[in-house]
Amino acid sequence: MKAICKTTLLLLCLSTAIYAQQKSVKIEPGVSYQLATYRHSVISNIQYTLDFNVPAVKTADINASESISFNLSSVSQPLQIDFKQNVSNVKQVLVNGAQSAVNLKYEHLVIEPQHLHKGLNNIVIQFIAGNSSLNRNDDFIYALFVPDRARTVFPCFDQPDLKANFLLTLTTPGGWSVLANGIKKDSVNKGQQTTFHFANSDKLPTYLFSFTAGKYTDIKRMIGDRQAEFLHRETDPVKIKLSTDSIFQAHENAISFLEEWTGIPFPFQKVGFVGIPDFQFGGMEHPGEVQYKASSLFLDDGATKDMLIARSNLISHETSHMWFGDMVTMEWFNDVWMKEVFANFMADKVTEKLMGSETFNLKFLQDHYPAAYGVDRTPGANPIRQQLDNLQDAGSLYGNIIYHKAPIMMRQLELLMGAANFQKGIREYLKKYAYGNATWNDLIAILSKYSKTDLYNWNKVWVNLPGRPVFNYKMDYNRNKISRFVLTQAPETGPKRIWPQVFDISLIYSSYRKDFKVNMDKGIVQLKEVAGSEKPLFILFNSNGLGYGLFPTDKNSFSRLFDLQSPLQRASSYIGAYENMLAGRYIKPDELLTLFTKGIAVEKDEMNLRLLTGYIQNIYWEFILSATRQQMAASLESALWEALQQETLPNNKKILFRAYQDVYLTPGARANLYKIWQQKQPPAGVKLNEDDYTSMALSIALKSDTITSIIKQQEARITNVDRKNRLEFLMPALSLDPVVRDAFFNSLQQQKNRQKEAWVTTALSYLNSPLRQPASTKYLPKSLELVEEIQRTGDVFFPQSWLGAIFGNYQSKEAWQMVKDFLQKHPNYNPKLKDKILQATDNLYRAQKQLYN
Repeated sequence: MKAICKTTLLLLCLSTAIYAQQKSVKIEPGVSYQLATYRHSVISNIQYTLDFNVPAVKTADINASESISFNLSSVSQPLQIDFKQNVSNVKQVLVNGAQSAVNLKYEHLVIEPQHLHKGLNNIVIQFIAGNSSLNRNDDFIYALFVPDRARTVFPCFDQPDLKANFLLTLTTPGGWSVLANGIKKDSVNKGQQTTFHFANSDKLPTYLFSFTAGKYTDIKRMIGDRQAEFLHRETDPVKIKLSTDSIFQAHENAISFLEEWTGIPFPFQKVGFVGIPDFQFGGMEHPGEVQYKASSLFLDDGATKDMLIARSNLISHETSHMWFGDMVTMEWFNDVWMKEVFANFMADKVTEKLMGSETFNLKFLQDHYPAAYGVDRTPGANPIRQQLDNLQDAGSLYGNIIYHKAPIMMRQLELLMGAANFQKGIREYLKKYAYGNATWNDLIAILSKYSKTDLYNWNKVWVNLPGRPVFNYKMDYNRNKISRFVLTQAPETGPKRIWPQVFDISLIYSSYRKDFKVNMDKGIVQLKEVAGSEKPLFILFNSNGLGYGLFPTDKNSFSRLFDLQSPLQRASSYIGAYENMLAGRYIKPDELLTLFTKGIAVEKDEMNLRLLTGYIQNIYWEFILSATRQQMAASLESALWEALQQETLPNNKKILFRAYQDVYLTPGARANLYKIWQQKQPPAGVKLNEDDYTSMALSIALKSDTITSIIKQQEARITNVDRKNRLEFLMPALSLDPVVRDAFFNSLQQQKNRQKEAWVTTALSYLNSPLRQPASTKYLPKSLELVEEIQRTGDVFFPQSWLGAIFGNYQSKEAWQMVKDFLQKHPNYNPKLKDKILQATDNLYRAQKQLYN
C-alpha cells in the first residue's frame, strides 16, 4: 500500500510539473498563482548581484544594476521577471551576454525564449530603482519588501518559494552607517560617498532581502559567541542608557530559548537589528537586519510593566521568525499566517520562561483574545487560512486573525497533542524543510504522526472556517444542590460546527471555589462531576482563560467581580462581560461602564487595570451618546483622578492618568491638564517623558477652542528631529480651522503624502475624533473610496489601520448609513477589502442597536 501511494504521488507531481511547463502563462499584473507555480517548476539556483547608489538628496534617482543568474529546465515560453515600474526606469537588458529589447508588459520584464537556454542563464539589468518601498528620508533609508514589494524596487522573481542568495553593494553619502542581510566585508570612501560590500546572503525569499543606511548610531555587542550589531537614531540619553542593555539581553534570551526548544542553532550568518523612527510595523524579521519601531525598543524609567513585557515579546517574535518563516518559509502567501502564528506562539513561550506561567497566562489572554474577537465576531470575519490567487492581494490577508486567533488555535492544538508530542512534531518539521518552503498541510501531516486525534477534521473548523462559538448552559437543582449541568456550543453565525477545545469553569462560594475541567468536543456536554455540588454564589465560565468563544456571564458575579483573588479570572470576567455587552446579552453599555468604573479603584494588577481602562474608554466614546457622555464626564473624571491619587504603584498611576487624559471633557479637568503640561509637574508618583507631554499637548489642543499655540510650544521643547517632523505633520489635523483640516484630508489623496503611515493613522484618529465628528463625517465616503488605492500603494497593515483610525469612534446613524451606501454602491467590491470595512465598522454597527433601538 505504501509503495503504491508513493508511486502515485510521484506520477502526480511529475504530471503537474509537465503541465506547468506546457501551459501558457498569462502576462498580467501582480504575481498570479499560475505564474508562481510555473516559475517554481522551471527555475532554480538563483543568485542576485545587486548594486544601489543612494544619493544624498532623497528626491534624486537611485541608479542601480543587477545580475540575475539561475538555472532553467524549460524554455518553452517567455520568462517573466517582475518589475512594477515605468519602462523608462529600465536602461539596459543583457540576456546571456547579448543586448535585449526592453519589453516591460503588465509589471513584468518579458524575455523571449530564443534568448534563453536550458541550464545556467544570466541576465544583467541597468535600471533606476523604484522608491515606494525604499522608505527614503532626508538622512536615512530602509528597504521593506513584504509581501510583494521587492518587484517595486528591482527586477526579480518575487514569490516566496524561489529562494535566492543576494550579493549586495551599497553606495551611500559619506558618514552613513549600513546594515544588510549579509556580513559587511569592507567599505571604500569615494569623495563624498562610501561604497559598502556585503558577503553573499543566506538563501532568502525576495520579501526578506533588505538593507538600511543612514545617519545612525552603531553599537556592537557579543550575544553568546556571535557579534550583534544595532543601529538607531534615538537621542534621549535616558532612554539610551536604560534600554540598550535590555535590548541586547532580550535578543540573547530569545536566541538561547529558541535554539534549545527547536534543537537547531541560530540559522543565519549574523545577528543585526535597527530601530527606525515611526516604523510601519512593530518589527520585520529580515535575517541580519531586523527592523523595529524605535519607540517600542527605547523606554525610560516611566515605562509600565506592560511596555517592558511588550518589548521583550516583540524582540522574541522577530527572533522566532529566524526559524519560523525565514529558515522554513511558506510556499505561497496564503500560508503567511504560519510564520506569524509560530512567531507569536514562540514569543509567548519565551515570555513564560522569563516571567513565569502566571504572567504568561494573563498576558496571553489579554494580548490575543480581545483582538481575535474584534474580528471573529464581525460579518467580515475571515478564516485563519485564506485563498490567494495573486500575490498583489497578499497584504489583505494580514490582520488580527492570523496574529491573535492563530496563537489561540495553536495553544489548543498543543493541549490536544501534549506539549512533548507537539515539540517533537515541530522539530521534525523544521529539520525536514530547513532553508526550503512548506505548507500548512505539510505541517499537519507531520503533527498527525504524534497525535491520536483526527487533526484534519479539527483543522477544518479552527483553521479553514471563520467565526467563534457561543456557549450557553442549563443548571438544574435538587433542593440546594446541583442535579444537572449542561454546556452547549453553537456557531455565532454560519454553518453548524463544533470547536473542540478545553477550558475550566469555576463555582464560586463565599470562602472557596471549585474548578472543573471541560473537554468541549461536542455540541452538548453534560458535566457529571458538577452534580452534587452546593449551589454557588455565581459561576465563572472560562475561568482559566483558555477557551475561545462567547461564554455566559453570570450576572450574580457583578457585585463580587473585583473580589476574585486570581488576576486571570478577573481578566477573563472583564473580557466576557464586554463581549456580552457588545452581543446585547446580560448587561447594557451604561451599566458596564458604571461597573468597570467602580473597578478602577480596587484593581491592582497592572495589566488588568490597563484592560479595564481600555474598555472604559471604548464604551465611553463608542456606546454612550454625546449628551449622556457630557452628563457622565465629571463623575468619570473624578473617579479616575481619585483612583490615581489613592494608587501607590507608579505604573498603575500612569495608566489611570492616561485614561483621565483620554476621557476628560470638563473645563476643570482641562485646566488641570494644561497646568500639568505647562509646568511639567505631573501628579505625585507619575513619571512623564517627552512623548507623554506631546500626547498631552495634542489632547489639549483637540479639546480646546482657546489654546491654539500649545502644539507649537511643545514642538519647541523637542530636540529630536524625527519627533519634530512627526508633530509638524500632525498639526493640520488638530487645527481649529475646518478649512485647514479639509486641506489636510484632501492632501492624503496623494500617495506622496501617505508615506509615513504611522503619522497618517494618528492624524486620522484626531481628524475623526468624537469631538470633531459633526465636521468630519463628510470625509467618510472619500475615505472608503481610497481603501483600494491604500491597499495597492501602502504596506500590509495600512488598509486595516486606515479604516480603524477613521471609524474607530463613530456611532452615528449618518456614519453607518454612509458605510451601507458605499457597500451597496459597490456590489462587486474586492471581498477581502469588504471584510476589512465590515471589521472596522462592527462597533459602529453594534452602536446602532445599542443606542437607537
